[in-house]
Amino acid sequence: MTQTPSPSQPFSSLPLLPALLDNLQSLGFEQMTPIQAHSLPLILEGRDLIAQAKTGSGKTAAFGLGVLQNLDVNRLVPQGLVVCPTRELADQVAQELRRLARLIPNVKILTLVGGAAARPQAESLGRGAHLVVGTPGRIQDHLERASLDLSSLNTLVLDEADRMVDMGFYDDIAAIAARCPAKRQTLLFSATYPDNIRKLSARFLRNPAEVKVEAQHNASRIEQYFYEVTEAGRLEAVATLLAHYRPVSTLAFCNTKVRSHDLVEHLQAKGISAQALNGDLEQRDRDEILIQFSNQSCAVLVATDVAARGLDIQNLGAVINVDVTKDTEVHVHRIGRSGRGDQKGLALSLCSPEETRFANLIEQYQGAPLQWADLKALRPKADRPLRAPMVTLCIQGGKKDKLRPGDLLGALTGDGGLTFEQVGKINITEFNAYVALDRQIAKQAFSRISNSNIKGRRFRMRFLEEF
Repeated sequence: MTQTPSPSQPFSSLPLLPALLDNLQSLGFEQMTPIQAHSLPLILEGRDLIAQAKTGSGKTAAFGLGVLQNLDVNRLVPQGLVVCPTRELADQVAQELRRLARLIPNVKILTLVGGAAARPQAESLGRGAHLVVGTPGRIQDHLERASLDLSSLNTLVLDEADRMVDMGFYDDIAAIAARCPAKRQTLLFSATYPDNIRKLSARFLRNPAEVKVEAQHNASRIEQYFYEVTEAGRLEAVATLLAHYRPVSTLAFCNTKVRSHDLVEHLQAKGISAQALNGDLEQRDRDEILIQFSNQSCAVLVATDVAARGLDIQNLGAVINVDVTKDTEVHVHRIGRSGRGDQKGLALSLCSPEETRFANLIEQYQGAPLQWADLKALRPKADRPLRAPMVTLCIQGGKKDKLRPGDLLGALTGDGGLTFEQVGKINITEFNAYVALDRQIAKQAFSRISNSNIKGRRFRMRFLEEF
């Protein structure tokens, strides 16, 4: 299994289509990341591949360029299938593939995920597609309906395979693979490489090449502290950390759904903007929570590892490990969500005496002593609770109403009377639009905003939280 780092290599050193190379250059992608440098030559040779790489390593471009290189645009049949554990990751992958393919004329990429009606997806499949990205359950559903035909498939990609198996999708993956041609290329990407992934790869891959890259975050950029806590004081300890460090955005990891619920209730009772992300949520609720976190309308997102899988959240202020994980690689994966790129990171871990043995394993794995700090020495940096700087306005109109970000921004800064600086991130889905507004002015501005016209129409709107 290949180890990194390796010398940086330009994309131009690869035998890629001119359209792909020109597009990469226009996007500013010149040097390959380690996972791309190690895996792309093997993928372009047609080899089956097992690649161990974390989120944020550039793996989507690695398999995406390989899939697009082999595409015959003149055949409007599924030639590439990417299977992802969550709807969010599937949407991100499809978006990235479209970006990579934009200089190849008429490439059609479809997303098949739960939380959306199956019939329109089936109708889109009936009109043809070159590449399909989706979640195991919905892909299996379309195979059973015979709306998805994989008989012409060249490449099968299993993205974040370890989490798909953790989430119980092994049988679905097996059923999907069984419907693919025996003569195909299979690419398996996984953050970890436990025994269940070895079993999966042995069953579905032929003589695969293996590539491993080290964690993509720079540990020297992440301040990491461990705090000893009692079990009874764990939830209050999170509030203490937040009051002292006051990060703008925090991803708090819990080992169980019960703990995540308890923590959110505890933080909300203290006036802290917090939301829980778990598998029990309806898809729309999950989407809205992620929108609020990404647009700084929620200060603390509390999640289990499975629920947070596949989220590519930029510029995290801090990661808090509410519980110490028993898996050392998972710990590295958690804290690596902070300190991306040139950003400084902050990782804070709470450890009870019963968890000390897991902390010791992390210390051995990292090859450096853990830095322990005293919770009692922390003091609040302000006398007010940690509130998110923005709130999210939900407008009941979306892509189906031909709404675009410019339309919303124009209405808010025109009739709405807001300044450009008071409007934050804008997200538009099929049926709704979500706009982040400065918390200080949102309530006062609501009557003006709700009575203003957008593209000559008046839409119903509401805030996603009471404040």
